Amino acid sequence: MSEKTTKGVQILRGDPKKAIIKLSIPMMIGMSVQTVYNLADGIWVSGLGPNALAAVGLFFPVFMGIISLASGLGIGASSAIARRIGARDKEGADNVAVHSFILSLLLGVGITITMLPPIASLFRSMGARGEAVELAIEYSRVLLIGAFVIVFNNVGNGILRGEGDANRAMLAMVLGSGLNIILDPIFIYTLGFGVVGAAYATLLSMIVTFLFIAYWLFIKRDTYVDITLRDFLPSGEIIKDILRVGLPSSLSQLSMSIAIFFLNSVAIAAGGERGVAVFTGAWRVTMLGIVPILGMASATTAVTGAAYGEGNIEKLNTAYLYAIKLAFTIELSIVAFIIVFAPQVTYLFTYSESAQAIKDILISALRTLPVFLVLTPFGMMTSAMFQGIGEGEKSLLTIFRTLIMQMGFAYLFVHYTSLGLKGVWLGIVIGNMVAAVTGFTWGRLRIRSFKRTFSETKNTTLP
Repeated sequence: MSEKTTKGVQILRGDPKKAIIKLSIPMMIGMSVQTVYNLADGIWVSGLGPNALAAVGLFFPVFMGIISLASGLGIGASSAIARRIGARDKEGADNVAVHSFILSLLLGVGITITMLPPIASLFRSMGARGEAVELAIEYSRVLLIGAFVIVFNNVGNGILRGEGDANRAMLAMVLGSGLNIILDPIFIYTLGFGVVGAAYATLLSMIVTFLFIAYWLFIKRDTYVDITLRDFLPSGEIIKDILRVGLPSSLSQLSMSIAIFFLNSVAIAAGGERGVAVFTGAWRVTMLGIVPILGMASATTAVTGAAYGEGNIEKLNTAYLYAIKLAFTIELSIVAFIIVFAPQVTYLFTYSESAQAIKDILISALRTLPVFLVLTPFGMMTSAMFQGIGEGEKSLLTIFRTLIMQMGFAYLFVHYTSLGLKGVWLGIVIGNMVAAVTGFTWGRLRIRSFKRTFSETKNTTLP
């Protein structure tokens, strides 16, 4: 009986450069729409005034924390499935998918139960007071209730990416984010819900994405993996394999959430609640620039994972370096664009009369903060490669970048110089660039080690 195959699986097992492009482009499109939604959400909310924008900014690190846990689990599933596809282990890939969904159920319910009660105290601990914190509490409660949907969507998307089905992974993101962009002004202004309306729009959009992913995986059933409890074989090794990649990925992304939480506090110290509003606007624009890297990173994880499963280190190395080269070229163009058109971009967040007060400092932020994107591909593709080969713990280099370099420099510049808010931007830039160079060096050394090992033992067995 021949092994079941799909177009995505054929792409994964084919030419690594073509695979990077074919899997990256759909993910870039999907993530671009997702990021445009984040930007549009900020634009619509900013029309309600700085307090409303600050409220969304206060919840952002919490929401990013949830996404970190969910996407980490999805990346763990993606890596484990891709490696088994490379090794032609169909049964193992199926079992990974079932384990992933069971873990998603446990995680989603756990987030809701643990985060809902303390959310108000968490916001006040950041130093925020008054209307902004009350709006943040209302906004956050809606999305915390839908935590399981967030986790399920990320795991389902990870499974699709892991088997090379980037088109449907893209479609899921486009459907949810596109609908969200449409619903935002309706819920915020037409229905008069204000800031909490943005949360309702987000939750409804996520539910639509949930329904599509569930249909593809459980009803239409034309994916490479078959997800059925009938063939489920509980395995501690599979859970360990998923979590070895997923937990470090989540911790790395959580470190970014913690860093933003801390940077919000530093921004408050440097510029009050206006400082948070500026940081929120500038960061959302900068996230547009990181989208191509994220899309290419998800492709790199899948392609390097399949190459590693196949035992082909040359293919792994080609995919890794090619992804870095493409991403670096793209980021140079994006950073130049943001710097040149900073005044025009700023208008999107300062079109209301009450928001004019942050115009000049937002322009300054947009001409400094995005610079860190230039070297980011070197570190991010290295982390993606480590995730692909199942050595997720090495991607914890991100924690060095976010919790030590970014936060350390930002704190020093704000409290021990007269730079004010500019110190926050410089801290982020310096921290990211140092970590990117360090990560790339580590990645190159690891691949050289692989080449020596695989040349010595031709018949290496995957763990």
